[in-house]
Amino acid sequence: MSMQKFEHPAGSYKKIFETCEELAEPLPTTVTGRIPSYLRGSLLRLGPGLFEVGDEPFYHLFDGQAFMHKFDFKNGQVTYFNKFIRTDAYVRAITEKRVVITEFGTFAYPDPCKNIFSRFFSYFKGVEVTDNCLVNVYPIGEDFYAVTETNYITKVNTDTLETLKKVDMCNYVNINGVTAHPHIEADGTVYNIGNCMGKGATLAYNIVKIPPTQKDKSDPIEKSKVVVQFPSAERFKPSYVHSFGMSENYFVFVETPVKINLLKFLSAWSIRGSNYMDCFESNEAQGTNFHIAKKSPGEYIDLKFKGAAIGMFHHINTYEDDGFLVVDLCAWKGFEFVYNYLWLANLRANWDEVKKAAMMAPQPEVRRYVIPLDVHKEEQGKNLVSLPYTTATATMHSDGMVWLEPEVLFSGPRQAFEFPQIDYKRHGGRNYTYAYALGLNHFIPDRICKLNVKTKETWVWQEPDSYPSEPLFVQNPDGVDEDDGILLTIVAAPGAQKPAYLLILNAKDLSEVARAEVDYSIPVTFHGMYKP
Repeated sequence: MSMQKFEHPAGSYKKIFETCEELAEPLPTTVTGRIPSYLRGSLLRLGPGLFEVGDEPFYHLFDGQAFMHKFDFKNGQVTYFNKFIRTDAYVRAITEKRVVITEFGTFAYPDPCKNIFSRFFSYFKGVEVTDNCLVNVYPIGEDFYAVTETNYITKVNTDTLETLKKVDMCNYVNINGVTAHPHIEADGTVYNIGNCMGKGATLAYNIVKIPPTQKDKSDPIEKSKVVVQFPSAERFKPSYVHSFGMSENYFVFVETPVKINLLKFLSAWSIRGSNYMDCFESNEAQGTNFHIAKKSPGEYIDLKFKGAAIGMFHHINTYEDDGFLVVDLCAWKGFEFVYNYLWLANLRANWDEVKKAAMMAPQPEVRRYVIPLDVHKEEQGKNLVSLPYTTATATMHSDGMVWLEPEVLFSGPRQAFEFPQIDYKRHGGRNYTYAYALGLNHFIPDRICKLNVKTKETWVWQEPDSYPSEPLFVQNPDGVDEDDGILLTIVAAPGAQKPAYLLILNAKDLSEVARAEVDYSIPVTFHGMYKP
């Protein structure tokens, strides 16, 4: 990536994994440059904000308690506000001054005050699943929900950041959990995917559809329904699913070799104090399965598409072209689970240690897979992809399986193009040219990147000792081009006079448009949204 590789020997990135105190009221910011006049409303972001309770630490990047951030734009002025979300996990931890609910990588020990009998009975109530919604926020109907990847989502007031209510998706659809990466159509229809129990006690994956705002003002969640089911390669071991692809007429589900061992999950939990991370394993022989389904009416297409083993969290975009599905995604090569490298102890280590650990980890790569929608058994051995602009291939094997080889759109050693974003409003599910992302340098976020997926040209924004977050694209209403607009990112600059700022970049060339500095240390955030 036409850029200097930054080194971080001072280790100031450790600051983004430190506990914060929430604000009582919004803080002003110091603006340099000019805030575009079309920027009104709020930038909402989620991440962890409490990294220990009393003397009990959280161990994994995805364990800290959900903390919501908001930058408000009004007449060229910018204010910053934040609040902890009052989840059960948070409220009980604060009340009891200990970790009460087991998080992704942190086991909650039983209450020391309870006697053996009450412990024995609570054991039979089963596992309390966390509602720690630290990953993303998105709209359903007129409401907004902060989410993680379990069955619980949390309704929030995006003006005051108050917590409104905890919703259990299990009450509405057959699902064990839903991802933090729904697809949302122009009319507000929400699609999401999650693991579920299929027929005959096997595992499967369901795509759930939640309709837009209802005329009678009833809650759209009550009208949720499953539209299509994908089968699982292994009966009792579903793959971990973090996001899915959706074009105008199709769903794409990439089934990776990273598995959730449900038997381990259910037995180990209460017996030896395990957490979610203990329940992942890799099926080293499986490779990657690519599943497709028609969107409406929902119908699984029973074709076998396979590729080499990858880990995958984020789809970039998916679109149809001339009888093919083009699937762009952020891949991690091999079958090892990348989350193994995201323990806080690893991320807070000194720079040399951080680099050493990342040397062992799977390598990141932006890939384009092309799936032929029209497959004929007799075309054995030849490449079925006839799109002129890609080197991705799909080859029919004698058993009817189609082997996919990707085109590499970007690759840099231990330099990940991750947390991808596009002009989703106009180009989600359609042919597109530009992707924007957070650049991870040995897992430490230290730049903003732009990629032209057609020419592979790249652009970079970076400054020393500055740690940005996922860039969100906001289109210029008068703009014509796909990249007419700006990117919004929150940058932590621990050494600076003001330790954080909201950065506005021109999406065309990643040049700085403005920044709004705030006298507050903002920790790591994962995903979020711009709410006009």
